[in-house]
Amino acid sequence: MFTLHTTDPHSKARLGTLQTDHGSIDTPIFMPVGTNGSVKAVSQDDLSKRIKAPIILGNTYHLYLRPGMELMREVGGLHKFIGWNGAILTDSGGYQIFSLSDMRKLEERGAEFKSHLDGSKHWFTPENVVDIQRTLGSDIMMILDECPPYPADYEYVLNSMELTHRWAARGRKAFEETEPLYGHTQSQFGIVQGGTYPDLRKASAEFMSSVGFEGLAIGGLSVGEPTDLLYEMTDLTTAYLPHDKPRYLMGVGTPGNLLQSVLRGVDMFDCVMPTRNARNGMIFTRHGIVNIRNAKWRHHHKPLDEEFESDLCQRYSMSYIHHLFRADELLGLELASEHNLTFYLWLMKEIRGYIKAGSFASWAEEMTRRIETRL
Repeated sequence: MFTLHTTDPHSKARLGTLQTDHGSIDTPIFMPVGTNGSVKAVSQDDLSKRIKAPIILGNTYHLYLRPGMELMREVGGLHKFIGWNGAILTDSGGYQIFSLSDMRKLEERGAEFKSHLDGSKHWFTPENVVDIQRTLGSDIMMILDECPPYPADYEYVLNSMELTHRWAARGRKAFEETEPLYGHTQSQFGIVQGGTYPDLRKASAEFMSSVGFEGLAIGGLSVGEPTDLLYEMTDLTTAYLPHDKPRYLMGVGTPGNLLQSVLRGVDMFDCVMPTRNARNGMIFTRHGIVNIRNAKWRHHHKPLDEEFESDLCQRYSMSYIHHLFRADELLGLELASEHNLTFYLWLMKEIRGYIKAGSFASWAEEMTRRIETRL
């Protein structure tokens, strides 16, 4: 499933290939987030043909509530439902349960929560989130976990981690006792927790590595902790993860976060930032960050990034996209979203090239400074 090709000689950066029945994925890779089976403001054709994303992420919690699993079984899974031929990773809903702390209850059995749509009560257990993701038919499914808040005291994080470990063992058993529904292979990733406590991170990484998952994710970060602590915990965690399995840092992040986390041994990322920020007028470029609503771009008639191969980035001027935002035209949201995802996937391709050449570490430090500059 995963082949590690090489490691950068001056960092922990890795070059690999993740094989799925819906295509081969070169890593490091960024996965656009399609919460409801749709990457906001971007069509599946644009994702595959222009942005060239080999994998996207779907949200188990939201898809379970709407459109629901009866319809998903009826249509034959998420790939067919949304018309997507690439790979799909689905989360377990654990993060959504974390974010609905005033609407949920945690027990050994699992998590009871109220729907944000109509207030109805539901249960997620380690077993039924496997069943739900079998019904969705994702290529990669995540286990049910609890994501502790930041900050949280040691005792709370310890108990939370141990609950996640017990859930992980049950979820793996359920995975091994069930079969895919639609004729393609599915894999399951464990999730390392432990908050910002080094001993708990180490213990969780070692436990998750022992269970037999096809890949390992780093969870419970990018939840409000300082950036330096995010990098410290990521670096510590990857030191205890197996070399022959993919490593996925969940919910991260800015382009600079991606570069710095690849330096620390991460292979996979997802985040709503490129599309969410695009809809608010924030554009990421190789020269820095642009607020396209600012008046300074009104007379800037060059493309967003004229060096990109993408026809989108060549065709439309910054003055035009500025106009679209000021006029509240939906096309502005679409073009900005598509550009940001193009940039993120371009950045991943550049990262892979520099790792292959053995010069990633020095390039990454300079690139981080450049792309985090406000223009």
